Amino acid sequence: MTAETILAWYDRHARTLPWRSPPGASPPDPYRVWLSEIMLQQTTVAAVKPYYERFLARWPSIEALAAAEDAELMAAWAGLGYYSRARNLLACARTVVAEHGGRFPASSAELRRLPGIGDYTAAAIAAIAFGEPAVVVDGNVERVVARLFALESKAAVRLQAAALTPAERPGDYAQAMMDLGATICTPRNPACAICPVRSDCRAFALGAPEAWPVRPPKPAKPHRRAFAFWAEADGHVLLVTRPAKGLLGGMRALPTGAWDAQPSLDDAPFPAPWRLLDPPVRHVFTHFSLDLSVACASVRRDNAAGEWWPMDRLDQAGLPTLFDKAARLALRERMTETATAC
Repeated sequence: MTAETILAWYDRHARTLPWRSPPGASPPDPYRVWLSEIMLQQTTVAAVKPYYERFLARWPSIEALAAAEDAELMAAWAGLGYYSRARNLLACARTVVAEHGGRFPASSAELRRLPGIGDYTAAAIAAIAFGEPAVVVDGNVERVVARLFALESKAAVRLQAAALTPAERPGDYAQAMMDLGATICTPRNPACAICPVRSDCRAFALGAPEAWPVRPPKPAKPHRRAFAFWAEADGHVLLVTRPAKGLLGGMRALPTGAWDAQPSLDDAPFPAPWRLLDPPVRHVFTHFSLDLSVACASVRRDNAAGEWWPMDRLDQAGLPTLFDKAARLALRERMTETATAC
């Protein structure tokens, strides 16, 4: 297989994405490449597109993003998940503005020194925005290379990916490999019949392309339970800001107790006639699943630490998905009670 084969296929079949330049065109703005690559970490293209477009409309430059308030950016990120990316996004923007005059470093080695940028992201930005023949290996690229050569280790895949990376058009080549993995060499039911490198593919020749990449069995995820507390007063609900470090750090949320096997209503932010709603909200994180039971109470605002948010503007609070689910459960219960009373 040659890079020319992949690039020729890409010239005809490249996906049109808002952060890309067309095949063979001048490289895109590094800010746009960086923003898209951070958003695309462990997140689908379909999920990222609307967020990316809203972010660009709101913060069209690295300087504008660096000047954003933390709470404003975290609220805009709500629902996209993996919230440490949002904190690193802001830290990186401020570093680029403060230490690099608003210009991204042009090499993968220098890019890796910025907050939130690891090996893959640095290589992708360097290749796509600056034309460095960096070795770009994401999940799609890993799958393509592993199948082409029937490789069983990540180290072997990376070595072979480096050998394939061309000096000319490295950005287009990186995106071509991503597209090949995303649209043809898919995890299940790969479209081998229309693959441009089928004749060179060892996994296809062996008749079992889905056997690669070789994955170790996943351990079972632990399960946790917790209570979230919906405290309302005068058309407002109590929200808190979660600690900056840790899960959903820096995000607005309902108050909660500990997330463990034996949660307790004693974890409530203050005494009140708490009433449990049913069923609990089920949410799956990367490393564990959670049942979040919602306890509701009408209270006074006295001695409540947090932020009283208008319930009719709750969609503007930027709640992460878990707490958005919990809030919707509480609001549905309120509507049911109102209807019953009428």
